[in-house]
Amino acid sequence: MPAAPPDSAASAVPGAALPGPAALLTREQVLRALRQVAREGRPLPPGTVYELVYRGRRYPPRAVAELAYRLATGNPTAHWPRAAGAPTNALLERLDFTISTKRPVLTSGSGPDGEETARQQAEDLYTGLAKDAGAAAVTEAAEPTAAYAAPAYTRADAVAELFISEAELDAALAGLARRRNLLLQGPPGTGKTFLARRLAWLRLGAQDERRIELVQFHPSYGYEDFLLGFRPDADGRFGLVPGVLPLLCERAAADPHRPYFLLIDEVNRGNVPRIFGELLLLLEADKRGPAHALRLPYAPPEAPRFFVPDNLYVIGTLNLADRSLSPLDYALRRRFAFVALGPQFGPPLRQLLAARRVPEALAEQLCTRLLALNQVIADDPELGPDFEIGHSYFCQPPPDPAQAADWLRLVFEQEIGPLLADYWREQPATAAAQLRKLLA
Repeated sequence: MPAAPPDSAASAVPGAALPGPAALLTREQVLRALRQVAREGRPLPPGTVYELVYRGRRYPPRAVAELAYRLATGNPTAHWPRAAGAPTNALLERLDFTISTKRPVLTSGSGPDGEETARQQAEDLYTGLAKDAGAAAVTEAAEPTAAYAAPAYTRADAVAELFISEAELDAALAGLARRRNLLLQGPPGTGKTFLARRLAWLRLGAQDERRIELVQFHPSYGYEDFLLGFRPDADGRFGLVPGVLPLLCERAAADPHRPYFLLIDEVNRGNVPRIFGELLLLLEADKRGPAHALRLPYAPPEAPRFFVPDNLYVIGTLNLADRSLSPLDYALRRRFAFVALGPQFGPPLRQLLAARRVPEALAEQLCTRLLALNQVIADDPELGPDFEIGHSYFCQPPPDPAQAADWLRLVFEQEIGPLLADYWREQPATAAAQLRKLLA
């Protein structure tokens, strides 16, 4: 005579004590059911009052439990022996699942959804594949699922819109390929951020923003924002939340045959050694991959170690003129290739202005006067080449050629003039004289 299922005795006697969680289901059996639901798109009867929240999605608790029970027993018609509501919810909660009252979902990061998602991210904080093959399928993207074709981006596109020569472009790409980390440095307004994104597009072959993450460092930006730390939720409770880098590394590691890019604007505006932490070691080209994984300080002991995948590239921009910024230390410099950018008031800018229908005489005046001003700045022992005026101030002329002269005058008065006044704060007569030369 075949043995009865472990719960049959309890279900046959009214009021009998139900078996404990170990006698019915394990956490892994419930996860198996959730993976099958996600993989097959299986519809489940909606819950009336309660929902199981897992990785930002909601499921009817009793339906999930019954499916897990059928998979565990191998009987596709088995009935879940516990009633909906508290009996089933208590079992699932003892298996470390979150049960919440059914409510409309307004944002994916609010309330129990956000809390549970943050907990799951902390558990999965590493850059390899998910703990199980189907786990990734459970996660829902916040973006629409409509097909998206990123516009192609070719070398010809880059040459047409960048203010650097093809040889300089090749050198920048070579440095990025060699070190996997590139810093673009130069005075303000020399197109560093513009070039950083175009280098990523060139390597991607398309303007694919899905594989690019842009952050900007600043004095308040910290390790907890970049790597891992405790942050409050809407209810004021603190939870362990991964930062920008681990989430991007996880995406890159799950897609190893395509490059991913982290763009860091204004690298030296933040406390770089504190922000980078373990990344200072893992950034090195020969320290990539799981063989060099490290344990992050805030990560729980059971969490897998963190590593930077081979297909993640980092491009940063470095402002050389700001006196308030401290220089990068040599340990960090050794991990990057550096590309210097300078003001470009030659043929590329003249061609751009001509294409925007700026009168030729006005364009000639602009370029000639800025070249002369930059020479004065470079020759000043208190300033130097790092303080030269960049060409980006003049890359957005008005569409109406009749307004070009007024546009240029206002740029000189409202943008270049105040900058010169700050440069020569102790010599206001020098600043005023240089502004008069621009406006003459």
